[in-house]
Formats: sequence, C-alpha cells, structure tokens
Amino acid sequence: MNAAIPRPDHPPRMAVGISGASGFVYGLRLLEILRELHVETHVVVSRAALLTMQHETDHKLSDIEARSDYLYRADDVAASISSGSFRTMGMIVAPCSMKTLAEIAQGVTSGLISRAAEVTLKERRKLVLMARETPLTQSHLSNMLTVTQMGAIIAPPVPAFYAKPSSIAEMVDHSLGRVLDLFDLNSGKVRRWVKTP
Repeated sequence: MNAAIPRPDHPPRMAVGISGASGFVYGLRLLEILRELHVETHVVVSRAALLTMQHETDHKLSDIEARSDYLYRADDVAASISSGSFRTMGMIVAPCSMKTLAEIAQGVTSGLISRAAEVTLKERRKLVLMARETPLTQSHLSNMLTVTQMGAIIAPPVPAFYAKPSSIAEMVDHSLGRVLDLFDLNSGKVRRWVKTP
C-alpha cells in the first residue's frame, strides 16, 4: 500500500511589493511571469510607485490589478501578508526604493510593504530586494549590509551583457529570471552563462 503523498495546504504564493524607485516595469513584468509559473501573487504598491508608473509608463492601477491575484492597499497593515501565519514562498520588492530599504533595515513598518517584509524576515522566508539607486550613499550601503545580515538578499537589476540582450524587455526578463532562480523558479527567461572549451 502506497503512503499518502503530503500536499501543500495552499498554492505556491509570493508576496510582491512595488515601491517608488525608477523601474516600475520590473514589478509589472514580475507579476506576468509569476502568473505564467502558476504562482499566486499577493501584491502591494506604494503611493510613490503609482507616481513612478505615471512618469515611466502608460499603465494604470487597473493593469496591476489585472496581473495580480490579490492587490492590497499600501496602508492595509491588516492584510493577509502582514501576518506570519499566512504562508508564502517569500517576498520580492521590485523595484525597491532606498526609503523602503531603510524602513526594512530599521524595522519601521509604516506601510504594508515594510510590514510584509518584516514578516518575511521573522518567519525566516526569503526576502529579495531589487534595490534601485545610483550612486549609493553610505546610508544606502549601510542599510544594504543591515538587511543582508538580517537574512534578506539584495539583487539590483544589473544587466548581464554576456546574454547579448537586444531590447530593454530582454534585460528586464533576465534580471527577473535571476531573482526567481533564488526561489528555485525557472522562468525560462535567463540566458545561462556557458563557457565553451
């Protein structure tokens, strides 16, 4: 007689934060890729991210909602992802502003993104921050070190030119694919480095 195969009590879930740094496209495209991978998304967008969206794209909040399984208000600190009992694979903040990074580093949970990030860390789940800023100040670097020591991963969206990208979309997909690699999710968007003899 075969033993019963344990089944998860929920589908694969990912918390996604989109903060106000330049690079709104990273968050939007991440939602599309996670949907392709059948990962349930729990999304929060900061007010600053909505301003960035208006400056950088022609998208609207309804476009984010259409790509999300669950979309929460930035001030909804009672949302599901604000509790450690709500199980997820982890959280990706794409892009991650220096303000959001600072809040996470200092344990300041003024909104849902930083609260969900804190929950991710306290539950020892994976937190990946696609930090966007240049040049970096001492406080930026210090905050990056702090969150790394807390268990987070800083993954700036740096283009991989060995992949010979032919468009911005390919560079975005490659960066997101490398982030998803950290969760053992194969997006099929990464051109892997292979050295020929």
